[in-house]
Amino acid sequence: MDIIITGLLLSGTYALIAMGLNLQYGVARIMNLANGEMLVVGGFAAFILFTGGGVSPLLTLFLVAPVAFFLNWLIYRIMLRPLVNRAKSRGALEQDAILTTFGLSFVMVGLMIWGFGGDYFNYSFLSRPIVIFGDNFGLNRVVAFVCAVALCAALYLWLNHSRAGMAIRAVAVSPESARLVGIDVPKLSARAFALGGAVTAVGGVIISTFLTLDASIGVLFTMKALIIVIMGGVGDVRGTIIAALILGVGETLVATFIDPGLTLAAAYAMFILILLFRPQGLFGRRPT
Repeated sequence: MDIIITGLLLSGTYALIAMGLNLQYGVARIMNLANGEMLVVGGFAAFILFTGGGVSPLLTLFLVAPVAFFLNWLIYRIMLRPLVNRAKSRGALEQDAILTTFGLSFVMVGLMIWGFGGDYFNYSFLSRPIVIFGDNFGLNRVVAFVCAVALCAALYLWLNHSRAGMAIRAVAVSPESARLVGIDVPKLSARAFALGGAVTAVGGVIISTFLTLDASIGVLFTMKALIIVIMGGVGDVRGTIIAALILGVGETLVATFIDPGLTLAAAYAMFILILLFRPQGLFGRRPT
């Protein structure tokens, strides 16, 4: 039971991180390879506010979200929108976006090392045990899981039951059809990219409460978010949640019964199997 609970606690934060990339790739058609660096930025913000001013990470969530939204909106408008305007096909846009955001990730890492140094950082927040079904778990991990689940649920409900959310889903399914019913696709794409970045930064705040981070660790989270998005199906929130559960529990099982050093290899093995046997993802549709 403790393995399952540990996997679930991990999968909650994975789901939140992947949600951000899914919005950016599924709606704005931008494969953002700097997604993990935005997570580290959120973690840095939580660390600085907590250690410097005693601000709780639970409050930092509400401070980071609007700042990250605006920052990602600027990135889209200044760096990525010109790529969208000139792209002659979706394939060309994805290629340009991958190269641009790959470079952006190095810029962000360099800026973080310049501003904060290359050392690891962490802080002690709710670092005491809590008993669940007879086993001890860190209270900070449990609180992080609850926050991640609440945010994922709120995002899912907003996307499926609000007018703005359904417009975003329409753009994700078919930008051309969305234009025909009067949806401003460029504006919604910018908002979806900005929202995805904000969700990722919030995930960084949450994950910093129990993990040690550094400026260069973002690439690891980018890869895991990418695995989850592809496994679940691009643009499918439900698939993202299920894929995050599979990855979190799978990594925990491998770490417990085989070797903790093989968790990343296990994640990539699942990724390769999905690409080979169900490339559209668990809930994606085969192209017609």
